Amino acid sequence: MFAVEVRDHVMIAHSFKGALFGPAQALHGATFVIDAAFLAETLDENGVVIDIGRAHEALKEVLEPLNYKNLDDVPEFAGKNTTTEFLTKHVHDHLAKAARENRLGRKGGELGAIRVTISESHVARAWYEDKI
Repeated sequence: MFAVEVRDHVMIAHSFKGALFGPAQALHGATFVIDAAFLAETLDENGVVIDIGRAHEALKEVLEPLNYKNLDDVPEFAGKNTTTEFLTKHVHDHLAKAARENRLGRKGGELGAIRVTISESHVARAWYEDKI
């Protein structure tokens, strides 16, 4: 399996509902580092998994509306706990859509999967991986 991975980051604020979250129920900030890996069984005729520049642009596109925002105020997330795990799937779904629309420099059907990893600190991260 071949993979290409691109990285970006966002600075956000949010709060959680539920006793499980203890002090994180209060509004708090986070800087997330987001890695998006694009996986394929084979390289294309150019010898690549995808176009790295286009992949990075697609990642930036999905993150831009979240950067420097309070996620509690984002209508799309109303009533949701915007946990790291939740956000991995959100980012994945947008990148998978870009792949299906052939916006990554390779036909989406030629890719095997996308894995999105979000690091919330140097000791904790979550990831979501699925087929396109």
